[in-house]
Amino acid sequence: MTGETSSCPHARPLRSALYTPGDRARAIEKAAGLDADALLLDLEDAVAPDRKPGARAAAPAAIAAFRKAGRYSVLRIHAPGEAETQSDLPCVGAAQPDAVLIAKAEDAGALADLRAALTSEGWSGPLWLMIETPRGVFLAEQLAIAPDRAEALGVSVLVAGGNDLAEGLRLPAGPGRRAGLTPHLARLVLAARAAGLSVLDGVYNAHTDAAGFTVDAQEARALGFDGKTLIHPAQIAPCHAAFRPGDDEIAAARAIIAAFDDPAHAGRGAIAVNGVMAERLHLDAARATLAAAGLDEKG
Repeated sequence: MTGETSSCPHARPLRSALYTPGDRARAIEKAAGLDADALLLDLEDAVAPDRKPGARAAAPAAIAAFRKAGRYSVLRIHAPGEAETQSDLPCVGAAQPDAVLIAKAEDAGALADLRAALTSEGWSGPLWLMIETPRGVFLAEQLAIAPDRAEALGVSVLVAGGNDLAEGLRLPAGPGRRAGLTPHLARLVLAARAAGLSVLDGVYNAHTDAAGFTVDAQEARALGFDGKTLIHPAQIAPCHAAFRPGDDEIAAARAIIAAFDDPAHAGRGAIAVNGVMAERLHLDAARATLAAAGLDEKG
């Protein structure tokens, strides 16, 4: 299986995943040189129906360019059961992306069928699931864990689709829409953590609103998301900044690790660190904080 394995967190930092329309040659060329953690080549919503055949034909070269540039490459295909999905399948086999993002995931049985179809096309990498319907959110735990099919499905990442979900929930447009989505987004984070998966927040549509994006990304991190999907290159740097642990968090993490490394504390399960009791679970969290900041324990 290409890339990361199922039922474990994504092996690389996953703060940013940039959508790139599959029919936009110039955007694809530019994307390969960008600093996003993952590049999502989109065959679904971003491509008009009459341009989809051309996008599929161009996908293998686009994915190859992404991988040559050292970028984690993801191909977004249509939802299980849609007519367009059948045309996407040979494209996946030809392109051999690092992962496949499946739109509108909401049924474990349909996903199992789609996994089998992808395998028959010669591709067996990890699946990213786009959770963007009320039914998908309601069944998120089943989709993430799928006890009898976990290894077969090979799910590694859940991706929130806020735009479609907001429409499905009939949330009014405007600044209050994010608040209406929050409890449902939190459920996706819960499902991902229960299954040991990574989880990405949805896009922020106003790509020229840098301040608004930063607030949105900070709220996503506060909910527990690993990162966000993006629609514009200008969002990459502020996304990385928002999901990087702050200096105070890094200092606290280093203090906890140093305390547990101290031979005087060998074998202890709880240690007072700067006036706060730290247990082994806090040690694990401290290590995760440094990893999220791209730091090692000694550096």
